[in-house]
Amino acid sequence: MYMENNQLKIVEQFIEMLIAERGASANTSAAYFNDITNFEAFQNNAGQNLAGATTDHVRSYLRHRTEIGANSRTISRNLSVLRQFFKFLQSENIRSDNPALNVDGPKAARSLPKLISENDVEALLARAKDSQTAEGIRLNCLLEIAYATGLRVTELVGLRNESFRYESETLLIYGKGGKERLVPLTPSAIKAIVAYEEIRGHFLKEHETSKFFFPSRSKQGHLTRRRLGQLLKELARKAGLDPAIISPHVLRHAFASHLLNRGADLRSLQKMLGHSDISTTQIYTHVQKDRLHNVISSHHPMAKKNF
Repeated sequence: MYMENNQLKIVEQFIEMLIAERGASANTSAAYFNDITNFEAFQNNAGQNLAGATTDHVRSYLRHRTEIGANSRTISRNLSVLRQFFKFLQSENIRSDNPALNVDGPKAARSLPKLISENDVEALLARAKDSQTAEGIRLNCLLEIAYATGLRVTELVGLRNESFRYESETLLIYGKGGKERLVPLTPSAIKAIVAYEEIRGHFLKEHETSKFFFPSRSKQGHLTRRRLGQLLKELARKAGLDPAIISPHVLRHAFASHLLNRGADLRSLQKMLGHSDISTTQIYTHVQKDRLHNVISSHHPMAKKNF
């Protein structure tokens, strides 16, 4: 995608700021860059440029995004990125106003997370333990850690050797924005970690070392998100579950919802999940309300009576 050199330089400086000041990940940085360059292409097609955008240009772009089928959550993110980008231009004295600031975004209904039952997780764990190959032992370790901690998939595959605090049976996680948090490990997760450590060398070349706990020959140097997703779907098929509903993110949801089912409080769950805002954690309370309504409508003796 073509972009004039001076505009490209401005965007690159914005991305560098995100990384340096906000600890933006590679994935976040790439998404922001794509959002800005897509808007720049829209501006070019309309005979305009990026830095000179007006409020009407931003509104037109969001209408265009709606017309081509982008969902409300994506459009809200597009608007948020533009607001941050033009705020950066203000801070650099490149322009005096923020044309995206007073543009209203779409009102998106918050989607509830996909859920799997405790029995489903047990089926996955049982099937993972069946394989005593190096790959099977690694997958069992990944699954145990995921369900024991609720880590984000990027946190899980990118775990480093020094993340493990064996004396306290916890993991030290560097989450979004470089924020640290300690997450406790279950006894079964620790057992799976110990078993994996014995065969971890299988995933390294002779005399090779790696700072990553799950090393691989990928460009990143560790097991990729995509590969983990593939492995979980293969495991789901073997366990007799629908692979379409099994993913690393669904395991994170299972961790949260199952803890709430068993009486965990929201504040503790917020800390373990690494949510900066408790409103993000509160979505799981809606899941529990829906589940309770279903239980009542299905089993309460008065639920099906007409008055």
